[in-house]
Amino acid sequence: MLTLVHAPMSRSFRMLWLLEELGAEYEVRVVTIRRRDGSGGPDLRNPHPHAQVPALIHDETLVTESVAIAQYLTDLFPDSEMGRPPGDPDRGRYLSWLAYYAGVVEPMQVAHMCGATVVNAELARLHQAMCERMIETLSTRPYVLGDRPSSVDIIVSSSLMWMRDLLPESEAIDRYIQRMAERPALQRAQAREQAEGPEQAEGN
Repeated sequence: MLTLVHAPMSRSFRMLWLLEELGAEYEVRVVTIRRRDGSGGPDLRNPHPHAQVPALIHDETLVTESVAIAQYLTDLFPDSEMGRPPGDPDRGRYLSWLAYYAGVVEPMQVAHMCGATVVNAELARLHQAMCERMIETLSTRPYVLGDRPSSVDIIVSSSLMWMRDLLPESEAIDRYIQRMAERPALQRAQAREQAEGPEQAEGN
């Protein structure tokens, strides 16, 4: 049994989307989280060590953090196009991009949103390099890894749908976002979220 620990309108939505892409049977455990406006708070039903989302429970196994959950799920469903199983020629790039998102893309986005790239020249350089790499990548191929989408695209595009100015203006980026927005699994995930509960606000 798969259970996604989820808070509406938070980053855990991308794992809801991924589960729909995988065609998985799963349950959703809606929890409260502390929001940026000070509302909400920890939920005793949430097994995440920092009371954040997403968290995935698979039988007795707990998996936390988006990229770890993405790798875990796509390895669990090796026939899905969302992953690149061991032996696939793109396995190395797949794992590298998951790690690059967690270790570079998201931290640089947060630093930029907080104004750190304005006062720190090295952070500004790293942020610029990240933006250039993302734009160059998506200017030469329809998806991050190439001609086929993967869970990397779910994570990257969901953050851009939430806040487009996380990356500079680019027609290639806009086309990419539109391409991902048209996926039927996204519509199913949105409907599932609406059906699960009314809680709203920013995510963790």
